[in-house]
Amino acid sequence: MPNQKILYITTEMYPYQEDTNLAAVVNKMALKMHQEGNDVRVFMPRFGQISERKFQLHEVIRLSGMNIIINDLDQPLIIKVASLPGERLQVYFIDNEEYFKRKQYYFDDEGVAYEDNDERAIFFARGVIETIKKLNWVPDVIHLNGWMSSFVPIYLKTYYKSDTYFKDAKIVLSLYNEKDAPLAGNVGEKLKFDNISDLNALNNPSFESFVIESMNYVDDVVKGDEFLNGELDKAFNETSTSKSEYLDVESISKLY
Repeated sequence: MPNQKILYITTEMYPYQEDTNLAAVVNKMALKMHQEGNDVRVFMPRFGQISERKFQLHEVIRLSGMNIIINDLDQPLIIKVASLPGERLQVYFIDNEEYFKRKQYYFDDEGVAYEDNDERAIFFARGVIETIKKLNWVPDVIHLNGWMSSFVPIYLKTYYKSDTYFKDAKIVLSLYNEKDAPLAGNVGEKLKFDNISDLNALNNPSFESFVIESMNYVDDVVKGDEFLNGELDKAFNETSTSKSEYLDVESISKLY
């Protein structure tokens, strides 16, 4: 259905990331919906590998300047924007020197997960939500991709539950076989600071456990990879949330 406002929240998107199914799928979905006459916007982290010069990112001063408090610390939110190369499709980048300047995504040179991955995910989720509100742009559909984006519906249905801004938005979650890693053991304390508790994911916090948790906070779950691994596949099969097997990009609009 054209003339919808569709928000893609993702950790990866081609050409900013290459060689992953997640990045390719998000690119194709966003372009297809854009070319069909929908108002599409994409939000993603501004990881250090993304060249600001190559992709012509520039800071949006009117959207930047907010501070997000995480674990009792003020973290400045910087918003950058670019158009997808060759397309009039805007991509917004959530940036912060402390969380996103490093050149790797989630693991250091030794392959060890960063201790602050939980804070980075919280900052990303809250940064997206606050920026959308500041844009005064109300999405009809929010489509989540990548483990960090799983914090968005959890926040929307808890911390922001009395906020009517997103109340009519349909939330879709795509599942992908991403590399899993544990999150900090005190992530529960940081979420409790935002009055979020009683999550099953806190029993064994990890990238995957929060993706599985977020299935309870969305309207539809869909396979982003055709075949899911282990616990993710088990959770997909067991969820009571409305769900769809793998849909190719041509069919994805059925969810909207």
